[in-house]
Formats: sequence, C-alpha cells, structure tokens
Amino acid sequence: MAITKEQRRLRIRKGIRNKITGTAERPRLSVFKSNKGIYVQLIDDVSGHTLTATSSAEIGKNNVNIEVSKEVGKKLAEKATGTGISAVVFDRGGYPYHGKVKALADGAREGGLKF
Repeated sequence: MAITKEQRRLRIRKGIRNKITGTAERPRLSVFKSNKGIYVQLIDDVSGHTLTATSSAEIGKNNVNIEVSKEVGKKLAEKATGTGISAVVFDRGGYPYHGKVKALADGAREGGLKF
C-alpha cells in the first residue's frame, strides 16, 4: 500500500517531536499550513499550554504566500517579546524547510526571536 503525502509528513513530524521539547523559558514554535492559511503557536510542552498564537487570518490575509508568511512570523515575534519570550525551539511540523515555512522563520528572527 502506498504512503500518502500526509502520512509521510506525519511520520516526519513524529521524528521531530521526539527530538525537541518546549519549556516555559524556551517554548516550541509549532507551524501548521493548510490550503487557506498558516498558523503558528508557542507551546510549553512541560505544562501543556499554548503561550501565544497567531495566524494569517488574524492578519487579515486569506491568500497565503511568502510575504504573508513573513508577516505572520513578525507578528508572532512581536507577541512573544511582549510576553517576555526571546528564545524558541523551531518545530517545522514535518514540512520541508523552504518557501512559506522558511519565510515564517525568517520573519520571526527579524522580529527578535532566537532559534
């Protein structure tokens, strides 16, 4: 039986999640992409809480491209620095690190987050 793209992404995601963990001092920056948007959360895995989150819908954009992804990263960095978070662990969610995911990471770095 053939493996679908989604099954492959989830298998890769499990491998990534086995290696990284977010804490209150250095939360996990989790990325999710859909056909309509891009969503990002800062998660404290120790307590199981989402510290802050943002998405392309929050910015008011419904066509996601590289520029919108970069804006989402900057918005998340702005929220994170407002709550006192400066360093994060990047979780690409099984997606390849290029295009929208890379633009989001670059935007977060420009906003002041350290990976």
